[in-house]
Formats: sequence, structure tokens, C-alpha cells
Amino acid sequence: MVDLRRCRILGLAGTTVLAAGGETAGALPVRDLLSPASVHAAVGLIGVYFGVVLLIAAWALLGRLIRTPESPTPRELLLVLALWAAPLLLAPPLFSRDVYSYLAQGAMVDAHMDVYAHGPAQLGGPLADEVAPIWRHTGAPYGPVFLAVASALAGLTRGELPAGLFGMRLVALSGVALMAAALPRLARHSGADPAAALWLGALNPLVLLHLVAGAHNDAIMLGLLGAGLVAALGRWPVVGAVLVTLAALVKAPAVLGLVALVVLQTRAGRRPAKAVLTTALAAAATTVAATAAAGTGYGWIRALSTPVSPQNWALTSLLGRATGALLEHLGSDLAPLAVPAWHALGIALTAGLVAAIWWRLRPRPVYALGLSLATVAAFGPAIRPWYALWGLFLIAAAAPTASVRHRVAAVTGVLALATLPSGGPADAGQLVLAVSGGVLAVVVLWQAHQTDRAPAWGRTA
Repeated sequence: MVDLRRCRILGLAGTTVLAAGGETAGALPVRDLLSPASVHAAVGLIGVYFGVVLLIAAWALLGRLIRTPESPTPRELLLVLALWAAPLLLAPPLFSRDVYSYLAQGAMVDAHMDVYAHGPAQLGGPLADEVAPIWRHTGAPYGPVFLAVASALAGLTRGELPAGLFGMRLVALSGVALMAAALPRLARHSGADPAAALWLGALNPLVLLHLVAGAHNDAIMLGLLGAGLVAALGRWPVVGAVLVTLAALVKAPAVLGLVALVVLQTRAGRRPAKAVLTTALAAAATTVAATAAAGTGYGWIRALSTPVSPQNWALTSLLGRATGALLEHLGSDLAPLAVPAWHALGIALTAGLVAAIWWRLRPRPVYALGLSLATVAAFGPAIRPWYALWGLFLIAAAAPTASVRHRVAAVTGVLALATLPSGGPADAGQLVLAVSGGVLAVVVLWQAHQTDRAPAWGRTA
């Protein structure tokens, strides 16, 4: 029998175990890194994947409960989210080293360095040493709003790494809180169940693993985007445009939210020309003011073309590398052009699909925006598991059918297992350990299920 108490306990056990495993297998500071071959790192890796599988199981059981007459209320679900997230607050960074880049870039802005022209190597010192080598000489790909936040945090923490990591996690948590607050309102507007929206969009394992444990700035982008859409629904279109523009000045994909704002205004009776003009003026004013306040200049525009890692597993990157290898094997001089060509094709395909989505789903702007952001993530030149949250957040709020939510949930389950807790590439030994942790969790869950199904007299005999 599924009940809310069991879901709470199982999910809490999952995040507690994975947080504990992260103490030896996570994206630790360089001075604390262990050899992947060490016993402590191996046990930690097994523990992380054991905990992830428990969390996925708790989330799936909670999804079943939501579809019953005993469905928990949105308030109860928010309490579950807080409970599951609690063990991750003091855990080391997990599944990515990006948070170290955030801190180094914030310190650069605080030191009045051009963060778009230089990578963290220009900063030097302990913070730069924490950044993954591939990104030490790369300019920041983020907008001035996020860099202003990172700079303020750098000033407050004075370069102290533990305080900086905790501060960046609190910043990400504020974004998750905005997401959770926006989801019920967006769901009601879209005719969806608020509880189901919270389950898929806020209690999602990807949110806990990558936005909370990983402290990714996507949380701020999505939180501001959701708040902007809610403001527009509340008949405050200018406030909505300001918030959505701030989201885009954290990470650029959120700029598509301005399209949704225009559609929402026209559906509320405003003339299209006036809606476009109001939104454009608010966005332009916000961009100028935010960029001036951050003091970073407009280098963020050229940063939109920041290179992706050579081994990125985005679809267009995979096809580009495969095509390049084939052309090189054939002795063609066109091999170096294969990856750029596939990336350009991906951008063109994205533009076409986004236009088709908006043409067909104009009456459902929140859902159209979610599908558009999912398309950008799927066919862009770079992808990470947390990029799936760009579209998933709004699809959760506006999915027209339960089958859509089920398919999105299935993708979530796969992506939640796709990244090592260290954030680095996996070797064969690490894969074996990760699979062992997951299988061990499945065995424990199966045994618990069998015990629950046994007759009471059998358990007491």
C-alpha cells in the first residue's frame, strides 16, 4: 500500500544516503579529491547510486499516490520537497563542478576583470584551481544578472570556498522555491492538476540532484521565468516582462518566455502591436539597467557562442563527430566542417520546430513555451541532464494529458542516472560500481515489497 508517510521516508533515505556517498565520491574541492580506485571513493559511488534509485522509487510511488483519491495537497507536497532536499543542503557539490566556475567568475567580476574576455585562469589562486581544466580559459557564458549575484556572493564570502558553496546552494534553492510557488498557479491557468504539476516539476529527481545538490544557475533562470509568467497571468504584463528578461539575463534560453507574454496579453484582449511594443520596451529597459548595474558590459552577447566541450553528447555533436570521423576515413578535407555544419543544422531545425509549435499551440502558451525550451535543449550544440528541466518545468504545469506526464517522467528516470557524482567522465570500473549501487537498491526495494505483500501471520510466525 502506498501512503504519503512511506514516500516521505523513502525519499529522505535516498537523499540522505546519496549525500553521505557524495562526501567521498562527489565533486569535491581538489584538496579533498580521492582516487577513483580508492575504497572510500568506491563505497561513496555505490552509496550515491543506491540513494538515487531510492529517490526515484519514492518519487514514482508519490506519483501513483497523486493519481488516487487520497492525493496529497500542494502544501503537503511542498513539505515533502523541503524534507527530501534537507540532507543535500550541506552535502558537497554533486554531479557537476559548475558551481566552482560560478564562484570563480563571481570573484572575477568582484575584482573588475572582464569575465567574458578571460577565463578563471586569469583570476588565479585557489578558486581557479577548482574549475574544470577544460573551462579555465573560457569566458563566462552567463548573463549579467547571474554574474551580479555571483559577484555579490564573492564579496560576502571573501573567497572562502565552504561559505561560497553554501551561498551558491542557497541561491539555487531560492530559484527552486520560485519554481514551486509558480507551478500551481500555472497549472490552474492551463487546466492541469496543481499537485501533479508540483510532483513532476518541483519534486522531480532532476531538480533535487542538479538544481539543489548541483547548485546550478538554471534554478534561478526557471524561477524568474515562472514568476514572470505568473505576473503576466495576474494582469501585470510589464512586471512579467521584467522578470522574464531577468531570467534571460541569467541564461539566454529564457528569452523565449517573452513570446509567451505577448500571447498571454493578446488572449487577454490587448492589441498584438501594443503587446509586442510593451514587452519589447520593458525587456530593453531591463536589459540596459541590469547590464549597467552588473558592470559587466555587453560581452554577454558574444558569450552566447561560447564553445562546447569536444565530447559533448548532444545529438548534433554526436552526429557531427560521427560524420567527421567518416569523412576523415575517406580522406576528405571537409572533416573539420562536420561538427559546425551539424550544429548549424540543429539551430535551423530548432527554429523551424519552435515556429511550428507556436503556430499550432497558440491557445496554450505555457505548454508551447515548455515544448519550445525542450526543443532548444534537445537540438542545441550542448546538452546536460539538467537542461531537460528547461522544458520539463513548464510541461509539468501545462501537460494536456496524463500520458504526456508519464513519458516525461520516464525520461526523468533515465536522465537521473546519467551523470557520475564527481561530474567527470566514467570509466569501466566506475560504471560497474554505479550499476552495483543501483542494483543493490532495487534488491532492497524488492525485498521490502515482498515483505509488505506477505500475510501478517507469515511475518509473525
